[in-house]
Amino acid sequence: MNPLTVGQLYDRAVANGGDRIAITDGNRQISYAELGKQAARLVGAFAGLSIGRGERIAFLMANCAEYVACEYAVAKLGATRVPLAVLLGEEDHIYMINFACCKVLVYHAKLQARVLAMQPRLETVEHFIRVGSGEAALPPGHFSLENLLSSGSPTQGATDIDPEEIAGIYFTGGTTGKPKGVMLSHRSWFYTYFMEMLDFGIGPRETFVFATPMTHAGGCLILPVLLRQGRCVVLDRFEPNLLLSVIERERATATLLIPTMIYVLLDYPQRSEYDCSSLRNILYGASAIAPERLKQALQVFGPVFTQFFGQTEAPMALVALQREDHTVANPEREQVVLTSAGRPTYATEIRLVDETGRDVPSGEAGEVVARAPNMMSGYLNDPEATAYAIRDGWLYTGDIARFDDEGLITIVDRKKDMIVSGGFNIYPREVEDVLFEHPAVRQAAVIGIPHEKWGEEVKALVVLQPGATTGERELLDFVKTRKGSVMTPKSIDFVDAIPLTNLGKMDKKAMRARYWDGRTRNV
Repeated sequence: MNPLTVGQLYDRAVANGGDRIAITDGNRQISYAELGKQAARLVGAFAGLSIGRGERIAFLMANCAEYVACEYAVAKLGATRVPLAVLLGEEDHIYMINFACCKVLVYHAKLQARVLAMQPRLETVEHFIRVGSGEAALPPGHFSLENLLSSGSPTQGATDIDPEEIAGIYFTGGTTGKPKGVMLSHRSWFYTYFMEMLDFGIGPRETFVFATPMTHAGGCLILPVLLRQGRCVVLDRFEPNLLLSVIERERATATLLIPTMIYVLLDYPQRSEYDCSSLRNILYGASAIAPERLKQALQVFGPVFTQFFGQTEAPMALVALQREDHTVANPEREQVVLTSAGRPTYATEIRLVDETGRDVPSGEAGEVVARAPNMMSGYLNDPEATAYAIRDGWLYTGDIARFDDEGLITIVDRKKDMIVSGGFNIYPREVEDVLFEHPAVRQAAVIGIPHEKWGEEVKALVVLQPGATTGERELLDFVKTRKGSVMTPKSIDFVDAIPLTNLGKMDKKAMRARYWDGRTRNV
């Protein structure tokens, strides 16, 4: 099978869709044909600004129809998109944009103040393009996406893009304190979309509600829905009443939620007032779900859930638990199944290995290593990290799991220190580095502890300098101003010493043990 490029896949969806509605964004309805015209005009407008093949274009955007048109146009140019998580702090955004040498920053009007604050420190950005009119005047030297759409001359774009060229760079946290840029080729995306349509049960003419950020997992599902001639219903935020009312009004057939969102819907007092009977598929993943809450969700919404497990380095799923697998008659077996992550996705090979890279015996825990056609090309400007992550063609995930005798994979722990809270990956080193900047902090360690709603929450253990005084609130605010709310610990314990291993390293396992004791999973 010869992979198509992302632009070619969009072209195919548009050609087949014609006048059908592709995107619903509030009161706006955009047809497939109009989406194609928008992308062609943006290609022409970008080319007029000397933005072309190989250039890197950062997206700092809330969910909106324009995100889809921009992704389409960037792919047709042969350029590379660099999506940025809105909830991260300015320092992270500045680092990512500079590290990726982005020539263009496309941003939403809601984020204009942040962009203006960052602008003096953005070393490579030559063009700022604002989406949405907003109330503020267009900053000097910035372009309006709407004006570009109205003035751009339709252009076909590059026609000889190699599938191994990089379509996107997605940043993920780093154990060394700096985020790593995961380079994903057109080939990677082609196979990702193919696997999603097969393993996630994306059906013909889906009406799919996007309530999670398109800069993250949500964006991975745009093309599969469009290739199946479905309709993308775009929400700029998650609120239970908003999501439920849109599902009812649009007769939505599918959506993507993280476990935290599912919990919010289950606990929403007015949930039963909305008709969600049109839903046939609720995709969920990005963090572990509590089995008891999943059972409750199955009772409330029915057997319509599809779980996925994966990582940015091989989007979007290495393992999936399909809808049919969620229905289990035997209560004991049901607990096992609903605690698992599922089975390997199409064309994905999974092994569990020990510290030496040898396969572990059946039933024993080992690190998940995977081989799949959608794996990353490597980490941007980091050959050492790339060589460590991909060895002999296998991706070492850092997750610890067990196989059962029916082929189900259950994730039981992490080899890495990464924390997953509310679907966001948080690397403790990044938070620890900020805490060490505070003059009152002598030592700091950050771990993930159980949380009923978020799956895990960030906790910091802090040793103060002799004679220093500071409070929890001061340190939390100190981190929040530098890293944003997602990365900020929810609580801080002031301790006399940080536990160390025999080698003098922080003993994260010992720190976490007191909080995870008695649980079947440590994630």
